[in-house]
Amino acid sequence: MLMYNYIVKQLVKKSFGMVNERRFDELVNGMALNIRHSFAGDHALGGVRHDQAAVRAWLGRLSRIMPTLHITIERVDVKGLPHNTLAIVRWTATATLANGEPYLNKGVHFITLKWGKAINIDVYEDTLAVFNGLEAQFQAGIAEAHAPQIIS
Repeated sequence: MLMYNYIVKQLVKKSFGMVNERRFDELVNGMALNIRHSFAGDHALGGVRHDQAAVRAWLGRLSRIMPTLHITIERVDVKGLPHNTLAIVRWTATATLANGEPYLNKGVHFITLKWGKAINIDVYEDTLAVFNGLEAQFQAGIAEAHAPQIIS
C-alpha cells in the first residue's frame, strides 16, 4: 500500500507540473473521458465540467487569463485502493497580474482516481482572491476574465 500511495503522489505531482508547463493535452488525455471537474466560484473560471473537451477548454482559458500562473504543491495525501483513490492536494498559486501586481492564492484539490485515471476533481480556493485577480485582468484588457463559465 505504501508503494501505491507513493506512485499516486508522483502522478499527482507530475500532473501539476503539466499545468505549470501548459502541457494540457497530455494532462487531459490522462483523465477519464467523463471526467468531472469543478472549480468553486461564480466567475469565468467557476462551474462544473463533465468531459475532457470542457476541461481542456477550461485549462486554455486559465492560461490565457493567468499566463504566469504557477502552482506549488505544499502537501499530497493519498487514501484508498486503486479502484477508488482520493488524493488531497494542498497548494499555493502565484502569478504576476497584467497590471504588475502579484497574485497569491491557496487552495486544495480533491482528486478521485480509478485505476490511475482522474474521474473527479473538486477545486476549492480563496474565491475572493480569484474574483479580484479576474477583475484586475479584465481591467487590464483581458476580456475573457469576465466570460461566461465553461460548463458541460
